[in-house]
Amino acid sequence: MEEERQLRGNRRKKRRFRKRGILFIMLIMLLAFGAYFFMQYQSGKNLAEESDLPEVEFNNDEDNSGYENILVLGVDSRGEAQSRTDTMMLVAHNKETNDVKIVSFMRDIYADIPGYQSYKLNTAFYLGGVDLLAETLRNMFGVEIQHYALVDFTSFETLVDIAAPNGVEIDVEKDMSELIGVSLTEGNQHLNGKELLGYARFRADSEGDFGRVRRQQQVLAALKEEMASVSSIPKLPKLAGAAQGYVQTDMPLLDQVKLATDMATGGTAAVERLTVPVEGSYSNASYPHAGAVLEVNLEQNRQALSEFLDQPLQ
Repeated sequence: MEEERQLRGNRRKKRRFRKRGILFIMLIMLLAFGAYFFMQYQSGKNLAEESDLPEVEFNNDEDNSGYENILVLGVDSRGEAQSRTDTMMLVAHNKETNDVKIVSFMRDIYADIPGYQSYKLNTAFYLGGVDLLAETLRNMFGVEIQHYALVDFTSFETLVDIAAPNGVEIDVEKDMSELIGVSLTEGNQHLNGKELLGYARFRADSEGDFGRVRRQQQVLAALKEEMASVSSIPKLPKLAGAAQGYVQTDMPLLDQVKLATDMATGGTAAVERLTVPVEGSYSNASYPHAGAVLEVNLEQNRQALSEFLDQPLQ
């Protein structure tokens, strides 16, 4: 009996030692991961120079438990106090499924800007920053906007090169070189940051600005695909660090990392896309104070947005 008690005691001790050993190994791994994250985050942050983006004020809509809408704006900023937005996208993230939908708003939409006479939609940012542009979109189209992200084009190039050192795969539909700063060849290509930006800005063809917006959506979808690859996961801390200097947003750092991880690892492979105004809902016009514009049927576009986003509109 005494021997059996000793054997049982020895077995209990061995189990305790094994558990302690496993906990110790897990602690070491956790510390190593934390150290790696911090080092990569700092290395990315050190890459980011002082941003030329203007100061931003933003009054957001209340958070929604089912989804969050992020107003993503691209500007060609060179430190000016005022600049216009070349890119205006609403990125709708479904929190339950992690699916992502992208709505692009054409910059030439003839917009009723609160407190001003009507101008092109991208003039709203020039006149009153993110707040005025968000208010204009809410009033015209009824969409909620919980967060914003503002990035200038030079920063975009650097962030792409961090996220995808070997380039982002894009099917370039034609040879491109006019007014984009690079020369692209038709066919399936791996584009670096500068080339990807050039592809997104090309509009010297019959599609004009509609083609440019389509390519912007294609680029964002390709970046999501790139971030979904296993090889991109180790780059997320460095990308998060660089984003702190290159991207202006109201989202806390941990929320940024969580959102990027959720979008990269969850949801369907394809990103659904919509361009506003939708086909058949606008006409071309011109005004002395605004130039060539798109006059849109608001009711038709509100209906299209509601069906596409599957969200209640304001």
